[in-house]
Order: sequence, then structure tokens, then C-alpha cells
Amino acid sequence: MAFLKNRTSFFVIGGLVILALVGLFGSFTANPAGFIQRIAIIALIGLAIYFLVRKFSISSPQKKEQRAFLKAAKKSKKRLQQKSGDATMKSSSLGTLTTLKKSNKTKKKSPAHLTVIDGKKAKKKNRASF
Repeated sequence: MAFLKNRTSFFVIGGLVILALVGLFGSFTANPAGFIQRIAIIALIGLAIYFLVRKFSISSPQKKEQRAFLKAAKKSKKRLQQKSGDATMKSSSLGTLTTLKKSNKTKKKSPAHLTVIDGKKAKKKNRASF
């Protein structure tokens, strides 16, 4: 509202608002059904444009985070189902303790998607060569 600090801009904006209200009132009194119909059409077109823009806009980070969360939830659910399935099989089988330990060791771990960057920390810098 910083633009309203200047008196001339205040009068110009106020005059435009008053003219708009007079025009709306005149249109409403002349043809009320037509006025309401035009307002409804404008509102429907505005809603249609809003939903189209929202649907076809570039995917936001929130959508990406939601997809990542759903993917992680599916993996977690699969892991829990596998663990519960393994537990029922282990309790029902008559294996010894050593065979159960071996089966735990043979499971493959999911690869961590990290890389190790080997630095040259042991090499001393020759600051005089710079």
C-alpha cells in the first residue's frame, strides 16, 4: 500500500474503484439475470484456466518429494513383507542355528549409491611453486 501514500494516486485509484462499483450496480439493475450469468461464466472460465495451468505446469519439488516418499514406502513395505515371510519359513523349518546364521549372511545388501573420492592427503604441498 506504499502507492497510496501519494495523494494523487489515492484519488485516481479511489475514482477507478467508484466508477467500477457504479458500472456494476448499473449493469445489475438493468439486467440482473444477465449480470449473474456473466459473473458465473467469468468464474467458470477462471476456474478452468486455473486447473489447466496447475495440471500442465512444470512439476514442483513437492511432487518429486511425494514420488520419492511413495517409492521409499513401497521398498519398506517389500522389505517388511520379506522379513515376515522369512520369519515364518524359519520357524516352520527344522534347521539348526548355524544354517539360520548362514542364510542371514548370504543375503545381498542393496548397494549404497555413494562414491568414495580418494584424495592425496599424504602428498605435501610445495607452496613455493605457486
